[in-house]
Amino acid sequence: AAETVAAGGPATVRLYRWTPSTLSLGYGNDADVVDWEFCEERNITVTRRPTGGGAIYHDTAGDVAYSIIAPADEYPGDVTESYRQLLEPILDAFERFGVDVAYADADHEAVWSPACYLRALDPAHDLVGPDGRKMAGNAQYRTRDAIVQHGSLSFDIDAETHLGCFEDPPVAPERFAERVCGAIEFREYDEAVETGFGAFGGYDLLRSRLVTELEESLAAWAGAEEGGWTDAEADRARDIADRKYGADAWVRERTDPLG
Repeated sequence: AAETVAAGGPATVRLYRWTPSTLSLGYGNDADVVDWEFCEERNITVTRRPTGGGAIYHDTAGDVAYSIIAPADEYPGDVTESYRQLLEPILDAFERFGVDVAYADADHEAVWSPACYLRALDPAHDLVGPDGRKMAGNAQYRTRDAIVQHGSLSFDIDAETHLGCFEDPPVAPERFAERVCGAIEFREYDEAVETGFGAFGGYDLLRSRLVTELEESLAAWAGAEEGGWTDAEADRARDIADRKYGADAWVRERTDPLG
């Protein structure tokens, strides 16, 4: 999508989930922070982002991910200001979902820097829930022609699995839960909900509602229409995924096979 935008194509707004669940390393993370055996046993994929920050466990059910790819000249060169503009629809969606999300305060110190959710909070791009715990992390990078912002929005948190992805983290799940929250903690729901189509789990229905709010907010903000990848984009994405983001040279050694 970034290559399409750089070539003069349309901006792209994407909402997605990670399947299978995945640990994404930040660009600067060392691969030795990963408990590779734990991840393999639980079918957790490990990849590396081109953006900085700490590693994040993206649970298939608990994590909602988004990305915005747009022409760089449409947004301010000031990083904080561009974050604020690109996060407008995310904040709007959480408000419509019924959870008060805001920018982080600057006085939350780091607990353990290899993990994104345990780093010092950055008021430029970290979002917190009603009680001040981190709910969403966002990252951004620019090429000459395109701006790419992506984020991990926490619907639910599995502290034990999140920490289990790391090799000997000096933090207990209880301490992790003191710093991180999921949106579901601030909403009540029934275990089962009867609908005209039968009974559905309240957890899944609530997650679907958050996704719908995000879809509608992002679409309205961007003036976007629903679409799909072109054949060329899909082929190029598979090629990059195979040759770079799934390659040990990139994931373990931070060496870009595509140069």
